[in-house]
Amino acid sequence: MNEAPDLSARTGHIVTSVEEFDRFAAESLPELLDQATAQTRRFLRETEQWADDISHEKLALRWGYELVERFLVCGRSEVPCRPFFLLESQIAKFYSQPDPLCYHKDLMSPLGRFLDGLVSRSVVSRDTLMALFHHFYGFSQAQVVKVLGLGLAESQRVYKNFERWRQGGWQRTMDEIGLTETELEEIEERQSRHPERVNTEVSRLIRLLHAHYRKSEPEHYPCLSHRQWEELFREDFGRDYRVWHLALCGECLLTVCDLRREVLNGMTKLCVDLHVHPPQKGKLMTFLLSKEGVTHNGTAHSPRPLSRPTA
Repeated sequence: MNEAPDLSARTGHIVTSVEEFDRFAAESLPELLDQATAQTRRFLRETEQWADDISHEKLALRWGYELVERFLVCGRSEVPCRPFFLLESQIAKFYSQPDPLCYHKDLMSPLGRFLDGLVSRSVVSRDTLMALFHHFYGFSQAQVVKVLGLGLAESQRVYKNFERWRQGGWQRTMDEIGLTETELEEIEERQSRHPERVNTEVSRLIRLLHAHYRKSEPEHYPCLSHRQWEELFREDFGRDYRVWHLALCGECLLTVCDLRREVLNGMTKLCVDLHVHPPQKGKLMTFLLSKEGVTHNGTAHSPRPLSRPTA
């Protein structure tokens, strides 16, 4: 009975300094997260994007965390303020602005919708996140493990990610995107006739999508310099979650491939190589890291095998 008045008082509490803001935010973090998650559920319901299932609850919670993280970074510059009211206004502003990707003409084509759908889904799905290495660059599970320098436990997770994606994740994602089999065949036919042209287009769109979908991540998983990535790999611990950044950042992935060129048989440049379907079990994949490969203009070079077929 005494908790409601106390929460009400804290909701209207005014902080007057950065130090007081930090203390108040730390003490009220559960309530701030509840508020952000509840507002996210409301937004999804009002826009008819909500279903009462665990996947949507996870999505609301993830977005709630991201909104609170933004608030903790930006709120310090807004004192004096009422933190709960400030969070509410920031959430309203975030959800009221149009998503610029919805109006990007290049994302209205089957290829654009395919790429946008994959990256959008990867934000909330580890299976899809790992699959980006395959769909964008042609990596197999073993090659992902080698590039990221993962240990045994992390490697097994990658294999599980790929297996779940192959068995049902890819098809569910295509259904969510709304791509038909005819449209998927159209993408593959275009690539078979004009591979360099299609990969150039994919390379350009990937940079656009990465910049958009990483908008909430840099404060927590920032791009690192060559030296910082080198130190991270040399330390050989605390790397697991940091390296997932590479699936959504071509620039850092290029840096890491250069850093790990001895492990990768001396190949140092990353080439975009679109794969529409998930890897087939036992199929030999190619590791498109060429000494002369180019990421930014999308020019692809002949693939070179790195490993034997894997499950």
